[in-house]
Amino acid sequence: HGKAQILYYLGENLAARADEFAKRISLQTGVDVESAVSEVEAGIESLFTAAAWADKYDGAVHHTPIRNVTLAVPEAIGVMGILLPDDHSLLALCKLAASALAMGNALVIVPSQIAPLTATDFYQVLETSDVPAGTFNIVTGDRDELAKTLAEHDDVDVVWYAGSADGQKSVQTASANNMKQTWVMPVGGDLPEMDEILRHATQVKNIWVPYGG
Repeated sequence: HGKAQILYYLGENLAARADEFAKRISLQTGVDVESAVSEVEAGIESLFTAAAWADKYDGAVHHTPIRNVTLAVPEAIGVMGILLPDDHSLLALCKLAASALAMGNALVIVPSQIAPLTATDFYQVLETSDVPAGTFNIVTGDRDELAKTLAEHDDVDVVWYAGSADGQKSVQTASANNMKQTWVMPVGGDLPEMDEILRHATQVKNIWVPYGG
């Protein structure tokens, strides 16, 4: 409930500054203001959708061949490095980060390379939405350099990377030594659906409960 409430605050506070963010996106990317407004509205919707999922992404009970009830419980992975695509700078930030946050993860976000000010402006929304300190961190810089650093860092548990094929290969190679989870998304495509993002934002803990005599 607490996570959902914070994400609702984020959505409401972003909505209050929708025109400002639309103008900022338009100035950075060159898209018309109408398209920028549509992106802001989609970002707000993503925040509200993630908030709704925060207390509803439940586990399952599996059938087993022995006398056990096996509970599959999704739980947070831990610290996540998320390197955002260049296009749809606000929507990608809202959709990917909010979903990961809804599942209880701490985030290190590397924003769009062509519109990084969208993410830095978002700091002001974070500060007015009761987001716990250290939970949502934004680091600007070269995407591939930061991707390598995050992939090699032992205190980062998973890396999501949206970038070039060479960058994807670098992330997967760098994370092999510490067995870090990775999820790579090619540039230029649509953002993943919410259920896929939530699946990648969690790991499943299986609990075996014996029953009967």
